[in-house]
Amino acid sequence: MSDSLLLLCAAGAILALVLLITRLKLHPFVALLLCSGGMGLAAGMAPTSIVKSFQDGVGSVLGFIAVVVALGTMLGKLLAESGGAETIARTLIGLFGERRVHWAIMLVAFIVGVPVFFQVGLVLLIPLIFTVARQTGTSLIKVGIPLVAGLSIVHGIVPPHPAAMLAVGTFHADVGRTILYSLIVGLPAAALAGPIFGPWIARRIELPAHNPLADQLGTSNTANPPGFAAAMATILLPVALMVAASLAAVALPKDSLVATTLAFIGNPVVALLIALLVACVTFGLRRGFSGADLLKQMNDCLGPTAAILLVIGAGGGFNRVLVDSGVGAAIARQAIAAQVSPLVLAFLVAAAIRVATGSATVALTTSAGTVAPIAVASSLPVSPELLVLAAGSGSLILSHVNDSGFWMIKEYLGMTVPQTLKTWTAMETILGVSAFLFTLVLAALFP
Repeated sequence: MSDSLLLLCAAGAILALVLLITRLKLHPFVALLLCSGGMGLAAGMAPTSIVKSFQDGVGSVLGFIAVVVALGTMLGKLLAESGGAETIARTLIGLFGERRVHWAIMLVAFIVGVPVFFQVGLVLLIPLIFTVARQTGTSLIKVGIPLVAGLSIVHGIVPPHPAAMLAVGTFHADVGRTILYSLIVGLPAAALAGPIFGPWIARRIELPAHNPLADQLGTSNTANPPGFAAAMATILLPVALMVAASLAAVALPKDSLVATTLAFIGNPVVALLIALLVACVTFGLRRGFSGADLLKQMNDCLGPTAAILLVIGAGGGFNRVLVDSGVGAAIARQAIAAQVSPLVLAFLVAAAIRVATGSATVALTTSAGTVAPIAVASSLPVSPELLVLAAGSGSLILSHVNDSGFWMIKEYLGMTVPQTLKTWTAMETILGVSAFLFTLVLAALFP
């Protein structure tokens, strides 16, 4: 099958998915299953290969996200029930004021997101969003969009995130300089896509009055809440463990006892488990809750996550079918044929693969491998660090129905598919485009 026809099939599958969900009101899980099968057949995949590809995609996504969401949701429930979320919210509102609290949310997300995966940061901080929205009487979108903007930008362009680190190695970039440039580019991009865009779009989106997750993670049932320091220390514990693991991986021999120990406890799953056990004390026993109370709280909070995980898993399956059908490779071949600047090429290749496959990681790693040899052979001088940022910016653009993150945001904020396209998808596009434009400014200043 020609590349053009393959890309046309991918576009048709994505359009069909949107129509099945928005027009025919089909459940997203069923729609994702149908469109995955249709895409695979149209691309010439064997039926058994389509099934295996979809199953592998579901397994690879849920193997990590299901555990993270479960542990993070339980940690968030304890934070909410103990009054810790309200303590943090009141402190941030007091420091920044109600009118500027969404700026504080973006900064917190940016800092928390540096060492952790996007999904981990989201489940850690989502109770704070529910609480801030309730206490200030503002829309979840106004405070939620700055949160995901801060988390997303560091996930896409800031080392030590795995895809960004792989791109650093592929382009032979300097890690320290890449981090410095990514902060210069990332903060203003997150500001545009989050605290500036968020309030504007929030006035144009009406959310349902009832959000089951907000009911679970945004309420407190104790008159003895933890202090701000205790609440922040507990919620940032997994972040600290992951930072320690990252630093040890750079500074210590890989086979040393300290490095292997920190690598274990700094794994996102282990770090969240440790934080949850600590929270059972700081947010539970010290607040007067019994073991039976904690068990009930953890059981109660997991129910609303079942539908989220089902849809996220199916999104991962659809993503894998798109990748295995050759869509990403087809885009890379088309991009190589274009004679453009390596910086622009890195952005365009990553953006096209992101739109087609839904995976920021696949987009960044594939574009890096595609553009690196072209950049070496190019007569145009270009900074390898800026190539990392250009590819990372492209990998963020236009997240939509083939991205598991799209469904995660949709379910947490209680939005419809069209609302998620107007908020999350638009935010990601603003984030990616603005980050690339700031990268071009750096390229002009430091050729």
